[in-house]
Amino acid sequence: MAGNDHTRSPGSVSRRKFLVGASSVGAVGIAGCTSTSGDGGLGGGDGDSGDGPSGEVIVTGSSTVFPVSDEMAERFMDENDNVNVITDSTGSGGGFANNFCPGSSDINGASRPIKDAEIQSCDENDVEAVEFQIAGDALTMAVSPENDWVDSMTFDELAQIWNGDDPAQTWADVNPEWPDEEFELFGPDDTSGTFDWFTENVVGEAGNHRSDYEPTEDDNTIIQGISNNEYAIGYFGYAYYQENQDMLKALSIAETADNEPAAPSLEAAQSGDYPMARPLYIYASADSLSEKDQVYAYTEYYLENSSAEFIADDIGYVPSNQEQVDENLSTLEEYA
Repeated sequence: MAGNDHTRSPGSVSRRKFLVGASSVGAVGIAGCTSTSGDGGLGGGDGDSGDGPSGEVIVTGSSTVFPVSDEMAERFMDENDNVNVITDSTGSGGGFANNFCPGSSDINGASRPIKDAEIQSCDENDVEAVEFQIAGDALTMAVSPENDWVDSMTFDELAQIWNGDDPAQTWADVNPEWPDEEFELFGPDDTSGTFDWFTENVVGEAGNHRSDYEPTEDDNTIIQGISNNEYAIGYFGYAYYQENQDMLKALSIAETADNEPAAPSLEAAQSGDYPMARPLYIYASADSLSEKDQVYAYTEYYLENSSAEFIADDIGYVPSNQEQVDENLSTLEEYA
């Protein structure tokens, strides 16, 4: 947890607990789940009129976490007709820098842990980031279905392609049996937590991530780019592969040449057999949790449902186990 020194007066009774317990069920969200520009100026109202929480919840951050937050928002608003949850895919780092740490969003999704520099930036704005691990992902490396020369790669081979110091320029540079054709590279922007995770854990000692590729925070753009080019390769969260697997070919990955390659799947990520498995997070503002009933209620709903079957079945991520859910709810209770 990035910050956890909030305390309540002994014996105090949370008004929020009453409001959340009395919230209405079965109604339709007043404005639906929308996507905003994420360029600042976002504000979350709060109120307590009616029988349940009311107001606005602003959720920014990771494009990988976005499908989870968006689905949670839709389901939560179906049960709380006075709350509007606005979700925006800004990238993990972009959300921290432009929205969450400046105090203009209540929650930020992240596909990697918050950085020390981001904690410092939040501290400078009196924003305390409270960490919750909410799911697991199998980061997926994909090529075009027309690619018939590669089915698996090692971390070293991936690092040869993606490092910024002396990157391979053609497929044959990595393996002489592969075509002597230049790569078409697609991946997340450098504000993305997926970019950060991949650079740190796969590119690693080979150097920094190369910059001569097509960067974007729109994973669907990556998918289109890969599917339309025989010599393309790119990476993104597993949920986007699961939704578009008829357009892509996912590569099996081995950490070293001595390891057996594993295909990306929820089962392999959960068991630890897939080497590019990683945890996913949301970070909530301590003040938003404490002062805005609607933010606390949405976060509680999010955490309670992070172990639900729809996380895997409908979204394509590894649900939290009950131990993680209980730990998250225990942390949340400190801000009630």
